[in-house]
Amino acid sequence: MTTVNSEKLSSARFAEATDAFVEVFTASVDFDQRMAAQDIQGSIAHATMLAKVGILTETERDAIINGLNQVQQEILSGEFVWSIKQEDVHMNIEARLTDLIGIAGKKLHTGRSRNDQVATDIRLYLRHEISQILVQLVRLQTAILNLAEQHADTIMPGFTHLQVAQPITFGHHLMAWFEMLVRDKERLEDCCKRVNIMPLGAAALAGTSYPIDRFMTAELLGFSRPSANSLDSVSDRDFAIEFAAAASIIMMHLSRFSEELILWSSAQFDFIDMPDAFCTGSSIMPQKKNPDVPELVRGKSGRVTGHLVALLMLMKSQPLAYNKDNQEDKEPLFDTADTLINCLRAYADMVPHIRAKTANMYHSAKRGFATATDLADYLVRKGMAFRDAHEVVGLAVRLGLDTGRDLSDIPLAELQQFSGLITEEVFTYLTLEGSVAARKHIGGTAPETVKKAIAAARLGMTS
Repeated sequence: MTTVNSEKLSSARFAEATDAFVEVFTASVDFDQRMAAQDIQGSIAHATMLAKVGILTETERDAIINGLNQVQQEILSGEFVWSIKQEDVHMNIEARLTDLIGIAGKKLHTGRSRNDQVATDIRLYLRHEISQILVQLVRLQTAILNLAEQHADTIMPGFTHLQVAQPITFGHHLMAWFEMLVRDKERLEDCCKRVNIMPLGAAALAGTSYPIDRFMTAELLGFSRPSANSLDSVSDRDFAIEFAAAASIIMMHLSRFSEELILWSSAQFDFIDMPDAFCTGSSIMPQKKNPDVPELVRGKSGRVTGHLVALLMLMKSQPLAYNKDNQEDKEPLFDTADTLINCLRAYADMVPHIRAKTANMYHSAKRGFATATDLADYLVRKGMAFRDAHEVVGLAVRLGLDTGRDLSDIPLAELQQFSGLITEEVFTYLTLEGSVAARKHIGGTAPETVKKAIAAARLGMTS
């Protein structure tokens, strides 16, 4: 890393130089420089407010804003020289600003502290990241809806305990994924309400004696309101923990999706064909097609959950107000946001190219007596108590197992040995198509219901 020779802006209190190792150990500029745009954005709003209340002259304000814009260009072009001696992104930018415009640059920090400055920067950063994550999440939702629409009539087995339970449609299964993402989106949007509160003006911990206008600064930065308590403002990281929790739930959902895709693409299930562009081969087995993207996403879910635990442990013993511990909030937060947006993007790109092997899905649904519950329901409608119907169907399934036949393949005469209530019409209910079509209530797997759910979901996404 290249360093500059300028003295620390906060070095006057100390009689001796910082130990070289400690200087590196305590510096955060290597990772918090990614908040440079947010730091400059906050400083421009702060300078604008200071001029409005008479703390800065308009000339000083304009010099600061022009200087900060130049710093921004230097950072974007790669010309900016970051220095460990200045510890963090805030001091690096302020030092360079002072180099450019002189004493006016030193006035920028009036009425604020690095404590409320960093808290503001993190919130601005996270607000932006959430908006980008939501874009990818909606892309994935749209891809799922499109695939579900193609397969509203495609019959597959539904599972409990990973055993064939009842027939469903592939479209219905995909819509279960969609519903998970609906909740994920709502959680992120709700989290953003608490992210979007401005701590700037809390200063170090007690506020400031300068006549600042926090409502003006909040409006300039697009925050919903300024924070209510200065102690809490500089030490609160609940919003970061809440984001990490929401991200962990999303990653848990993506991990569940991944597990199913991995199973479905295996030779044992053979329900889907994964797009080649999202798979890799084996170094020694030429026949292999490994579902690397779902596997990696499944693995990354643990990484994000780990960051949530790290943030919880970071905050659990901190007394009010700000402590140096909080420097450790950024790397897990940054990595959580990066990991989440990349995983969502990978899935949004991949899902449209998944090909369903519909014949294999259908034959698998026929192998597990998936319509056994339909036979029990049929007998109940004929007047039999459910527990008795359960027993009758169990005997019929036993016959099917012994003779290698599905319920729909057992002749009527053989079924009638278990109950005289069974008549020819039973075969309407024992087919996979009949079973699926019968479940046409809201939330059911009937193709017509699935199509209505997709249409309602599309309408909800545009409203």
